[in-house]
Amino acid sequence: MAKVRVYELAKEFGVESKVVMAKLQELGEFVRSASSTIEAPVVRKLTDALQQGNGGGKPAPARKAAPAKPAAPSPILPSPDATLEEVREFLSDDGLIPG
Repeated sequence: MAKVRVYELAKEFGVESKVVMAKLQELGEFVRSASSTIEAPVVRKLTDALQQGNGGGKPAPARKAAPAKPAAPSPILPSPDATLEEVREFLSDDGLIPG
């Protein structure tokens, strides 16, 4: 396992980065921010500590992501090959330019 960022572990455990950083400091590991990296042995130590504190080795439930907002409908445009007259007709039909 390569170095892992604190915020990635927090996301994996379903907790805030602050919780992971606090636990690392309890374990005697120095982390400056959520983008700090930690080595594999420290990740194992942290995982064990978080699982013990979470009720008998069960990983924390992951939070559900917020539903994505629906995209705004795109306007129906004339084809790129349309002639100038076809574009004018399209725009005047939609009331965008006087006909």
